[in-house]
Amino acid sequence: MKTIETKIMVDSTPEKIWSVLTNFKEYENWNPFMIKIIGDAKLGSKIEVQIQTVKGKKRTYKPIITKFEINKELRWKGKSLLPGIFDGERIFIIEKSAHNKVSFLHKEIFKGLGVKLIGSKLDEDLIESFKKMNIALKTRAENFRE
Repeated sequence: MKTIETKIMVDSTPEKIWSVLTNFKEYENWNPFMIKIIGDAKLGSKIEVQIQTVKGKKRTYKPIITKFEINKELRWKGKSLLPGIFDGERIFIIEKSAHNKVSFLHKEIFKGLGVKLIGSKLDEDLIESFKKMNIALKTRAENFRE
């Protein structure tokens, strides 16, 4: 098992962050990491996620949304073609913090035999990609207009 976790403080509200996070149709307009998501933001929905890391690696995967707690938490799980080889769970947690700030946690837990083979190669590229997305989400949520 391998976990990659990042966090950023956002000067916004959980509702605005949630609105940005779950509006998949807009991802290609602001998100430098998850460049496109096709599908509905709802529990049990199968979505198609296209990512591009800071080093330019592209990948498309089709996870299922496993948790959808409005204004609080979004999770999805994806599996490789052969389950148990390389599986991932993406987790986004939104929490109110002091001084009208909101904590945004962006995390992925990788499991499977493939993690042992390429686990260390995931670190730098994905951490930087997560951070770029976090900054873009922060900017969008702080400038959010309904």
